[in-house]
Amino acid sequence: MLTWNVTYHCKRGRREAFYQALCGLGIRDNSRAEEGNLRYDYYFAAEAPDDLLLVESWTEPALQKAHCETELFAKLQELKARFCDGVEIDRFER
Repeated sequence: MLTWNVTYHCKRGRREAFYQALCGLGIRDNSRAEEGNLRYDYYFAAEAPDDLLLVESWTEPALQKAHCETELFAKLQELKARFCDGVEIDRFER
């Protein structure tokens, strides 16, 4: 199993707009429907008002890699460019 903790460092005051844009594209629901996806959940950081945490888990790395090659993932990259200053990724395999 592969889990990624992805912390989006949003531009000041833009976290909610970023989250709403993600919801509007159906990124979570579509990702959850992909083969091998076990989890795709967003969390708001109480201590960091401009951070949004995504925790995603996959049955195997190849299926997560396939997720990164979808059209929806490309749209996510456009949203990140518009709303985020940076992204931090922690990867865990077991």
